[in-house]
Amino acid sequence: MSKRMTSRRTALVSASIVALLCGTATAQNHAPNDYRTVEGWAKLPDNREWGATSAIYPANDGQHIWIADRCGTNLCVGSDLNPVVLFDQSGRAVKQFGAGQIVWPHGMFVDRDDNVWIADAVGYAPVPEGVGHTVMKFSPDGKLLMTLGKKGVAGPGPDTFNKPSDVLVAPNGDIFVADGHDADGNNRIVKFDRHGTYIGEWGTTGDNDGQFRDPHALAMDSQGRLFVADRGNSRLQIFDQGGKHLATWTQFGRPSGLFIDANDILYSTDSESNARRNPGWKRGIRIGSARDGFVTGFIPDPEPDQDNSATSAAEGVAVDANGNIYGAEVGPRTVKKYVRK
Repeated sequence: MSKRMTSRRTALVSASIVALLCGTATAQNHAPNDYRTVEGWAKLPDNREWGATSAIYPANDGQHIWIADRCGTNLCVGSDLNPVVLFDQSGRAVKQFGAGQIVWPHGMFVDRDDNVWIADAVGYAPVPEGVGHTVMKFSPDGKLLMTLGKKGVAGPGPDTFNKPSDVLVAPNGDIFVADGHDADGNNRIVKFDRHGTYIGEWGTTGDNDGQFRDPHALAMDSQGRLFVADRGNSRLQIFDQGGKHLATWTQFGRPSGLFIDANDILYSTDSESNARRNPGWKRGIRIGSARDGFVTGFIPDPEPDQDNSATSAAEGVAVDANGNIYGAEVGPRTVKKYVRK
């Protein structure tokens, strides 16, 4: 084969790949939306205003939703408000706790005993020393049961974190922490046993399999596979519980939040795609199968200028037993409920 023919063939293959990738992005931007939006669903106690919120998770009864907001602003330092609030289906607050204990609630998980786990990062505003960089386990009534990490101490060791983004407790009680929030931070997944004893970790900074840039959220399917929202790399990575890389998916956009329901339906929020960070992709909530990765639905972000704006739409996502979807929004500082049309 001549060099000219080889070059032409290479160009055709490259063009085909580009077309395929563009076609994939287009398909995921235009999957059907079977939901209508309920604005202003949840009312905070004492008619207080919502702050930035990304931490959200359903209680085990499937009817109540736990949400942690950042105390009316984007940081709880100096606030006497309770950031962690439990809501019923009507959006009425029925329980609250956490005042003075949580700085920047970022990720949340509710274990099989209804204990509430909070990944408490730091944020970007100046904060006093001695706060943040921990994962805390609370009883359903707000009693602090366990703290992982050292409050106010950022580090890469087995007993320290640097802005942990999320936490997940496996059915056997093992604890997984996505650490940390910055693209140039620890970029690892840390594993502990049910008592908080360090087991091991995996991940470094980069874009190869098993590397991360801002591991932002965690979810686990019925097979026990761990899904990691590798947000800075605009992809999902899937691992076994020992850290073995199983797959990489890019069809869910630039994921900020993840949730997998009992039927292995995967809900992935994209609050960051734009012309610079993930060109061709629109922000919103993508819905698909955790088993085969097919995207079957898309709730688009109504932001009109997504190519030039930095962030909008849901960052955290949760689903109740009735199939209603809840999106926790950082930029717009609200929580939206989505119900089937």
